[in-house]
Amino acid sequence: MPDTPTPATLHKHLGNAPAAGPAAHGPSATHGPSAATDSGKPVSERGRTALAVGVVEKIAGMAAREINGIHALGSGLTRTFGAMRDRVPGGKSSIGRGIKAEVGEKQTAIDIALVVEYGVVIPELARQVRENIIDAVERMTGLEVVEVNIAVNDVHLPDEPDVEEEEEETIVQGQRPKLK
Repeated sequence: MPDTPTPATLHKHLGNAPAAGPAAHGPSATHGPSAATDSGKPVSERGRTALAVGVVEKIAGMAAREINGIHALGSGLTRTFGAMRDRVPGGKSSIGRGIKAEVGEKQTAIDIALVVEYGVVIPELARQVRENIIDAVERMTGLEVVEVNIAVNDVHLPDEPDVEEEEEETIVQGQRPKLK
């Protein structure tokens, strides 16, 4: 096993500095020089990566939108304010609208509010949304998703106009939007 470093070869490789604790003798030390730095610690132990709540919310929002049968994310009021915010130059993105995440160092929990299309089987839709969000967030962030809570706040009927369409009509007419 010529690839497995011994304390003597580590000592020689690092100069006269003492070996860097148990990390120099653990399984990560056997992966060669690319996995360990000069201090003997694996690269993954030389700092921390912090994820903002908005990052998880955007990933979850994009993952939820990939599922057919979702009309919109968020409640009616959230969507109304979001539609107005989208029209303001420099306004914040609406990708995470209707999603709230709690993010820890290794885990996250996500709450999502949905408006579904009329005719979808809601328990099946919820299962697909939950699976897609868990897969996307865990794959992209490395965080464990401990729960995805889904609230279905409304059903969009085929003959109902969208909140955004109503908003656009009132702006064109020069009126302030009506809040429900």
